[in-house]
Amino acid sequence: MSDDDPYLWLEEVSGDAALAWVADRNAETAEALAADPGFTPLKERLREVLDASDRIPYAVRRGAHLYNFWQDAEHVRGVWRRTTLEQYRKDEPEWEVLLDVDALAAEEDEKWVWGGASVLRPDHDRALVELSRDGADAAVVREFDLRTREFVEDGFRVPEAKTQIDWIDADTVFVGTDTGPGSLTHSGYPRTVRRWRRGTPLEEAATVFEAEAGDVSAWGYHDDTPGFERDFVGRSLDFFRGETYLLEPDGTPVRIDVPDDASAYAHRRHLIVTPRSAWLGQPSGSLLAFDFDAFLAGDRSFETLFVPDERTALAGHSWTRHHLILETMRDVGTRIEVLTPTDGGPWRREPLVGVPPLSAVDVVDTDPDVSDEYFLDVSGFLQPSTLHRGSVGGDAEVLKRAPDRFDTTGLSVAQHFATSRDGTRVPYFVIGPDHSATGPGPTLLYGYGGFEVSLTPSYDAVRGRAWLERGGTHVIANIRGGGEYGPAWHQAALRAERPRAFEDFAAVAEDLVARGITTPDRLGAVGGSNGGLLMGAMLTRYPELFGAIVAQVPLLDMTRFHKLLAGASWIAEYGDPDDEADLPHLRDLSPYHRIEADRAYPPVLLTTSTRDDRVHPGHARKTAARLRELGHPVLFHENTGGGHAGAGDNEQAAHNSALLHAFLWKNLTKADGPESGVTASPSAAPGAPSGTGSQHRAGPSGPGSGGRAYGG
Repeated sequence: MSDDDPYLWLEEVSGDAALAWVADRNAETAEALAADPGFTPLKERLREVLDASDRIPYAVRRGAHLYNFWQDAEHVRGVWRRTTLEQYRKDEPEWEVLLDVDALAAEEDEKWVWGGASVLRPDHDRALVELSRDGADAAVVREFDLRTREFVEDGFRVPEAKTQIDWIDADTVFVGTDTGPGSLTHSGYPRTVRRWRRGTPLEEAATVFEAEAGDVSAWGYHDDTPGFERDFVGRSLDFFRGETYLLEPDGTPVRIDVPDDASAYAHRRHLIVTPRSAWLGQPSGSLLAFDFDAFLAGDRSFETLFVPDERTALAGHSWTRHHLILETMRDVGTRIEVLTPTDGGPWRREPLVGVPPLSAVDVVDTDPDVSDEYFLDVSGFLQPSTLHRGSVGGDAEVLKRAPDRFDTTGLSVAQHFATSRDGTRVPYFVIGPDHSATGPGPTLLYGYGGFEVSLTPSYDAVRGRAWLERGGTHVIANIRGGGEYGPAWHQAALRAERPRAFEDFAAVAEDLVARGITTPDRLGAVGGSNGGLLMGAMLTRYPELFGAIVAQVPLLDMTRFHKLLAGASWIAEYGDPDDEADLPHLRDLSPYHRIEADRAYPPVLLTTSTRDDRVHPGHARKTAARLRELGHPVLFHENTGGGHAGAGDNEQAAHNSALLHAFLWKNLTKADGPESGVTASPSAAPGAPSGTGSQHRAGPSGPGSGGRAYGG
């Protein structure tokens, strides 16, 4: 294991020498993979899926309208638009286009990527729109008039930064952003919260809260629920610990006295708390409801809304006007209940009517201030999405059905459990043909294993076309570090215990071979971001288990990650390289430092983005350079844009996917002889933790944040 680092120059993101090196590596990868005669046709077929006009246009309700952000072949960068429920029920709704990002990009000669919008309530006439340059996390903020469909000339505007902003009223916002020296934490997120009034300079806005420089971030939020208007501020001490304060009218912050590792937020008269460690006699991962005012006065009586067990964990929750929709997972399978608060008595609970059994269910949207309306997305590995709309206690309807995108003939889904090195049972899903009839075949094993992120069943049309249709098998490993069994499952692989996640993934790989599903030379592994660290571990610790490995936007140098971009915000997950107690295990975890000259490694493809301002592209660059130096088989591709997602539009996503699957199919089917064509599939890393229901605690994104998003 070497501590030498001759490739620090590759950390210069836009350095001339570094970009010249990137161009050479991209050319090599294009020649090796994109020159195949089947590459372009398959890329086009995958682009067809991404651009399909009959995709479900997921939407979120804001007042009388349903808002959606849409990209296709004609709208490469996308359009923000809205319609009514009456129109939305139609096969081809009439949409009112609010903002055409392609037109804006052309007008301003800037590669704008949509970053979302915060709409002012209750009138829904103004929005704070975020736009990033070529997909970076940092974004500009501009006020937008929804009546005129134009940016407000003298409205709220914030220059490019990792800004946190929230409406207070039509003329005031809470904002945390880069206002000069001392305004950001070491992680690059806002350190202060200011109350900014319309027409005044941002730099003169009054500071209402301040975090420490060593914290991850500070945030401010205005609860505009009618009758319960309140202001909250807080600080993220690290990725999993924080403090929340009620801001009194005179500006005094009053601490919400919950453990700093608990998630807590106010909803109407309730305080909802999810502790990550045992508290008040309740286990970690519980969901507890308190009376908010009584809690502030010292009362600690509560209603237990959910208690986990060894097989069941909290997956999320969402409020309607009178109810709470509770999502739980039992062995990674979704269950939905409706809880209803009562006056002084226990909350009433009942199943949500109309949810199909054995399906993956996501709550897309609710309208907690006005009605008991909900939107549910129901899908499965081989089941295209169906969008349901209903009202708790009332009727439900199917609004949209996605068509089948790939041939599922002969395919099935099974869940198995592998036994890890320490005896832990690790669940995993297998999607593919009957191997008792076909024998071992090319298999793609995907994992993440970090930041309490759960990998749940979903329909992936591109993966289906790219891999499953050709006889490949797709496997999802629910390893420790994730949230599939609650906080304890995550905490079992924290910091120096990270190898538990690696052992789990290796155990799944071995179990696949033992079951006759694949063989080591036909088994490929894929992971992104934190999952890219997992891939680096597979490469350097278990190379004999795999025939090929792909690491996307990966985290690989664990001795310097905290010095690169947002890396300092992940110290709670991995440890602190500047701490002598942590450095030994981080050096041992670091794939970049474990590469050896005299060890055989499977072929590896490393992908990243020049515009990734979350996980530094230097991780992938330096690792590729070291592998090349020592004569190991490696390909490298760096997209110039796209941010941490690796792609800013469908063309880039299709290209990246084509490279990934061309590489895997080529290396995992060598023994099968030549086969025309190559395959592709996007594999963006799953989303990092985010608040559930009405939680508004703001903070940074984990290295794998992204994942599925609904609406606009």
